[in-house]
Formats: sequence, C-alpha cells, structure tokens
Amino acid sequence: MATAMIDTPPATVDLLAKFDPIIQTREALLAAGVEDPFNLVMEKVLSPTRAICNGRDTILLGTYNYMGMTFDPDVIEAGKRAMEEFGAGTTGSRVLNGTFRDHRDVETALREFYGMDHAMVFSTGYQANLGIISTLAGKGDYIILDIDSHASIWDGCAMGNAEVVPFKHNDVEALEKRLKRVPEGAGKLVVLEGVYSMMGDVAPLKEMVRVCKENGATVLVDEAHSMGFIGEHGRGVAEEQGVLDDVDFIIGTFSKSVGTVGGFCVSNHPKFEVLRLVCRPYVFTAALPPAVMASSATSIRKLMHGGNKRAHLWENSRTLHGGLKALGFQLGTDTPQSAIIAVIMPDLEKGAMMWEALLKEGLYVNLARPPATPAGMTLLRCSLCAEHTAEQVQTILGMFERAGKAIGII
Repeated sequence: MATAMIDTPPATVDLLAKFDPIIQTREALLAAGVEDPFNLVMEKVLSPTRAICNGRDTILLGTYNYMGMTFDPDVIEAGKRAMEEFGAGTTGSRVLNGTFRDHRDVETALREFYGMDHAMVFSTGYQANLGIISTLAGKGDYIILDIDSHASIWDGCAMGNAEVVPFKHNDVEALEKRLKRVPEGAGKLVVLEGVYSMMGDVAPLKEMVRVCKENGATVLVDEAHSMGFIGEHGRGVAEEQGVLDDVDFIIGTFSKSVGTVGGFCVSNHPKFEVLRLVCRPYVFTAALPPAVMASSATSIRKLMHGGNKRAHLWENSRTLHGGLKALGFQLGTDTPQSAIIAVIMPDLEKGAMMWEALLKEGLYVNLARPPATPAGMTLLRCSLCAEHTAEQVQTILGMFERAGKAIGII
C-alpha cells in the first residue's frame, strides 16, 4: 500500500534578518554599559531649553526648537481655544471633512509670511516632500538632487518613479553637468536644501538656481532648517541669497522653528491648487488637529517679527562654534552657517561614549550615525535655540570640555 507523501512547508524567511547588523551594533553598545542614545525619555519639559531627561535636569541642545516657540504664551493660548471650540481631531482628509477654519488660516499665514500666492499644509514635513516631489516628477521625468538630501526627499523620488540623478554635495559644476545630460524634452526637477540637517552647512542657492533656470529646470528648495531663522524676514536661505522669486516650490515644516508639527509647500505656480486633488499623501491622510493649526498660524505670524530672536540665535551659533573649535573639536563647517553645529566623532563607539558623558553632565545632543550621516561619519549634532541664554552657551562649552577630555576626544 502506497504511503501518502506529506509536503513539508518551506521555511519562513525572516524579513527582519537584513537588519541584523544594526541589531548587533546596538547590542554591542549597550553591552559596553552605554545608555541607549536612541531611547531617551523626556519625563518633563521645563522650557524650550531644559527638560528632565532620563531623570536628570538637562539642557536641551538636540531639538529643532530653533526659535523657542513651543512655550510661547500666545501660541499655547491659540491652541487651547481651538481645542475647546473644535475638539481634539479632524477624523478626515483635507479633501473631505478635514478642512477646518484654522487649516485655512495657517495657509493664509504662510502666504503672508512668504509673500506667495499659494500654500498647502501636510500632516508632517516628511509627507510634504513625499507628496510634492512624487506628484511633480513621475515616470519619464528626471529629478536631479544633492547626494546628501534628506530621506524624505529620496523617498519622494522613489514614490514618483522618476529617473533620479544625484550630484556631489553643494557642487554647482556637478549640478550643471547633470542637467545638460538630461534628454531634450524631458521634465526636470532639481531638489535642493537651504540648510543640510546633519552638517548644518548652507547650499550655494544663488549659483544653483541660476544654473537650473539656464537649463530649463523646475526648482524645489527644502527650507526646513532655515525657515524662521535665516534671511531678513526668516524666509530661509533663498531669501538670504536673493533668489526667493526664482524658486518654484518651497517645502518646510512646523516641527522646527514654528514649534508645532506639520509640513507645507508654498509656491507662485498658477496651477498649484490642482495638487490638492492629485497629491496622494495629502488626499489620503487625516488632517492635523485644529489646535495644532491654530498654534502654528499664531507662531508663523509672530516669526514675521522675530528679528531680535534671530539676531540672538546667530550670536549663540557664533559663540558655540568658536568655543568648540578653540577647544579642539572637529566641526562640520569651518564657520557657523546655521543653528546646527556638527561635532565630528572618531567612530560610533567614541561618539556614544561622548554622548553619554554629556548626558551625565546634564546636556542632551543628537548622536547621529550612518546611514543618516554623510561619508559614513559619526557626529554629535547640536541644535541651538533662540531661548538659550549667553550663560547657558558658556555652560555648554564647559560640559563639552570636561566630557571631551574624559573620553579622550580632545
């Protein structure tokens, strides 16, 4: 009598196995006794520059709260009023039931801030890049972008299925060569950033925008890390370098200088409003709560008159950059270019040790590692705030000196 064959099911492939090297690196760090640099908890936020972190009273030097708007009384009050009047959320997309009074108001505030015709708000800055880039450039189009572009920019390129052509970081000549190689008649979108988030360096937008226009390219600039701070009116690097009117689309976020959450795009393009109907990350996402929108609109309007805060933040940046350089630390830029100062570490192990030493001193900074960082480097990213006092900056320098000597960095 024949015996029935029993098929053995194939082994299940572990879809997370590709991340084993990351898991092993993290486990090795924690086994050495270092506090987990990617699992910090803020038990209580005391101000834009201080919080209780992992049980310690800590100076915050690793947030994007550049203009210190998170605790502005007017911003908080606007959010409270909207919460009481409209409730906690929208439960719907902007193209259905999710557009409330304050969504329109924040878009009006953005148009006023930038002096542009159109503004569109997304639920996050990541979604703004994902949505606008993938909608503008699709199959058959070309996107030329800086090799050090943010992950949200790369993901927007992938989602749109355009041909992606990177060029060497901040290299105008390399950009021009890539543009000239694009086939005649193809759509060309150049994506740039005003301030690059890891190193804190500024793009040569004036020269880059000129090259783009000479070669018939549409220009999109992400001003996430410069909006509110850089430029006479805080409109970013494009304003500072005099090319704001030549940029076709500007992307930004509320989670930095504005002090809330959300993303946006502003433009003077006459067909801009059609994006509300065809941009998938806008159409298929629930709209932000009205309280967030009311707080954001209030913050944006106050940033229009933030000249004194901008001046103080520049003073903080110059002082910290100069002080760290004098102590012997290797920095990401030769001169202070933004509110971000990158302190380059010898390797991940030393970087984690330095991060922990600073935390024990009472200072929080970001530990950044590959693949987020350029050129495979490990760095400590310092993000200054307009609410940091001159005394706090001196205290921070003392913390860096003690920690750096203890770890053997300086």
